[in-house]
Amino acid sequence: MSLLTDHAALETRRQFFARGKNALGYAALASLLGRDYLAHGAESKAGAVLTHFAPKAKRIIYLHMVGGPAQMDLFDHKPEMAKWYDKDLPPTVQGGQRLTTMTSGQKRFPIAPSRYKFAQFGDAGMWMNSELLPWFSKCSDDVAFIRSMHTEAINHEPAISYIQTGNQITGRPCLGSWVSYGLGAENQNLPTFVVLVAEPSNREQIQAISGRLWSSGYLPGEHAGVAFRSKGDPILYINNPPGVPTTVRRNTLDGIKALNEMNAALVGDPETHTRIAQYEMAFRMQASVPELTELSSEPESTFELYGNDAKKPGTFANTALTARRLVERGVRFVQIYHNNWDHHSNLPGRMQSQCKDVDQACHGLIKDLKLRGLWDETLVIWGGEFGRTIYSQGGLSPTNYGRDHHPRCFTMWLGGGGIKGGTIYGATDDFSYNIVENPVHIRDLHATLLHLLGYDHLRLGFKHQGLDQRLTGVEPAHVVKSLLA
Repeated sequence: MSLLTDHAALETRRQFFARGKNALGYAALASLLGRDYLAHGAESKAGAVLTHFAPKAKRIIYLHMVGGPAQMDLFDHKPEMAKWYDKDLPPTVQGGQRLTTMTSGQKRFPIAPSRYKFAQFGDAGMWMNSELLPWFSKCSDDVAFIRSMHTEAINHEPAISYIQTGNQITGRPCLGSWVSYGLGAENQNLPTFVVLVAEPSNREQIQAISGRLWSSGYLPGEHAGVAFRSKGDPILYINNPPGVPTTVRRNTLDGIKALNEMNAALVGDPETHTRIAQYEMAFRMQASVPELTELSSEPESTFELYGNDAKKPGTFANTALTARRLVERGVRFVQIYHNNWDHHSNLPGRMQSQCKDVDQACHGLIKDLKLRGLWDETLVIWGGEFGRTIYSQGGLSPTNYGRDHHPRCFTMWLGGGGIKGGTIYGATDDFSYNIVENPVHIRDLHATLLHLLGYDHLRLGFKHQGLDQRLTGVEPAHVVKSLLA
C-alpha cells in the first residue's frame, strides 16, 4: 500500500468510529430533548434547513451603503440644531462615549446642522431630505424606517463585518451565506447568493470591499457569495478557454469529477463534494449568466424607472436592475455594495452625488418589484454600518462640513416581504447622538430578518469547533415585531 492509501484507510477507520459514536450520542440526546432539538438542523430533500414557521419573504436584496451615511442629513431631521450652529456639543450629550482617533484630539466639537431642506412624506409624515431624495421620498409608505439602529463597532472594518456577519472578527459566515444555508437553491443554474459591487460616481474616499465580506466561514463552501463583475466576463473563467469546445470542457469536468469522487471516497472531506458542485454550477452558468446579464432585453420603460445610469454597467442603478433580474430567476440573496459614504470632509459636495446614484434607482427597484409581483416576497434592506456625528470633523462653515463615525445611532430602512410599510420606529435625541426610544441592535435586525424568512434565530445554527454557532451569537437578540405586517 502507498502512503496515500495507508493514510486514507486510517482516515476511513477513524471517521467510521467517530461517526458511529456521534450518531449514537445524537440519537440519545435527541430522545432526551425531543423534536425541537431535531428541528434545529433538520434538512429538506433539497439540502435546505426546514423553516420553523411560515415565511413572509423568500429572498433578500441588501443595499449596503459603505462608509456610513449621515442619518441627520437624510432621514433623522433635527430642526433645533439650526440654533446650535458652531456651538459645542454638550458634554452631557457626549456622555464620555468613545470617539475615533480622527476627532478625539479636537479642541472643540462644533455642531454642524444639516444644510438640506426636509419635508414630510406619506401618510406617516416621515421627515426626509427633500432636496436629494425626490424619487425615493415617494416610497415612504412602502418601507419601514428604523431610526434607532446601533452597534459597538466604531471603525469600518469591524463595523461592516459586524452588520454582515454578526461578529466584528472577519471570517465568519455572512448573512447571505446563512440565508443560502437555510433556504437552499431555488434555481439550480444560478448561485443562491450573488454579490454586486456598484461603482460610485465619486470615488473620493473608498473602503476596501472584498471576498471576506461574502465568505461562508465555517458553513459549507457552497454557501459563499459569488461576485459578478461589471466589466468583461461577469464571472472569471466562466467561458471556455479559446479553442476549447463545450464538449471537450464537459469531458474534462467529467474526468475531474471522477478524480474528486475517488478522493472523497478515500479521505471523506465533505468540501470535495462542494468543489464538484461548484464545477457543475460553473458549467451550467455558461448558459444562464449571459442571458441574465444581457439587459438589452429590458423594455425602455424599465430603464426609465431606474434612470439613465441603468444602462451603464457597474453603476448602482445597473446593479439594482440586475438584482431584480436575479431574484426574478430564483436567487435567494443579492448583496449590493455602494461605496463612498464615509464623509469626514466635504459632505455637501459628496452627498449630492451619492444620493443621485441611489435615489431614483431605489425608487425604481421598489416599483419594478411591485410591477412584477415580487415585492411581497422580496425583502429589501438599505443602510450602512454605522451613523455620523452631529459635530463637524475639522473645519466648519455654513456650506461645508464633515462628520466622524458614530455607532450609537443610525437609520436603516426595510421594505417588501413581511414589512409594515409606513412604519417609523425608534427615535434619537435632539442631537441625533443618543437613542431615546426603542433601540435596535444589529443582533435584533438579524433576528428580525431571519424571522421574516421563517427561522427562529435561536434554532438556526451550525456546529463548529464543538459549539452551536448562530448568526445572532450568544447575546440577547429580539425580533422587532412592530416592523412586521
